[in-house]
Amino acid sequence: MYGKKDLLNSLPPYQTGGNMIQDVTFERSVFHKAPNRFEAGTGNIADAVGLGAAIDYVERIGLENIAKYEHALLAYATRALGEIPNLRIIGTSPEKASVISLVMKGIASETVGAKLNRHGIAVRSGHHCAQPILRRFGQETTVRPSFAFYNTCDEIDVMIAALKDIQSEADLTHL
Repeated sequence: MYGKKDLLNSLPPYQTGGNMIQDVTFERSVFHKAPNRFEAGTGNIADAVGLGAAIDYVERIGLENIAKYEHALLAYATRALGEIPNLRIIGTSPEKASVISLVMKGIASETVGAKLNRHGIAVRSGHHCAQPILRRFGQETTVRPSFAFYNTCDEIDVMIAALKDIQSEADLTHL
C-alpha cells in the first residue's frame, strides 16, 4: 500500500495499542507519525527471542558442520533409494541441497506422498513450481523428501522401508 506521508499522518489510527502511541494522558493521546501510528500492539517479541535462540543454536553447531551432515544424509538417502526397483531420482548432481526429487514407476506422486504421510513421513508431492525442469526430465510431478541437520539415517531408513512397502503394494495390484 502507498500513501502520501502528510495524508497518512493526518489520518486517525484505525486501532490503538502499544508502540503506536507517543504520549497518552487521560485527556489526550498523541500518536507517532506514519507508519508507526498504524502499528498497534506490542511488537512480536516472542518471535524475535525465538529467532535469536535459533541463530545461537545454529552458530553453536556451525554452518559448515550442518552442511557436511546434511550432505552425508543426502548421500546416504541417494544410495538407499537407488536400491528400490522402479524408483527414479530426478536430478542427481552430487553437489546440491539435501533435497531429493523422485518418482515411482506406475504410482502417482500424490499417491506416494499420501502413503508416506500415513507412515508418518512428511514429504512434498506435486510440481514444486518447477514445471519446466520437470518436463525436461519427462515428468509432471515428483515426490520430494528433504533432509536437515535434525534428521537421522534411521529416519531415512524408515522412509526407505515405507517406499519399499508402497512399491510392493503396487506390484501386488498389477498381478
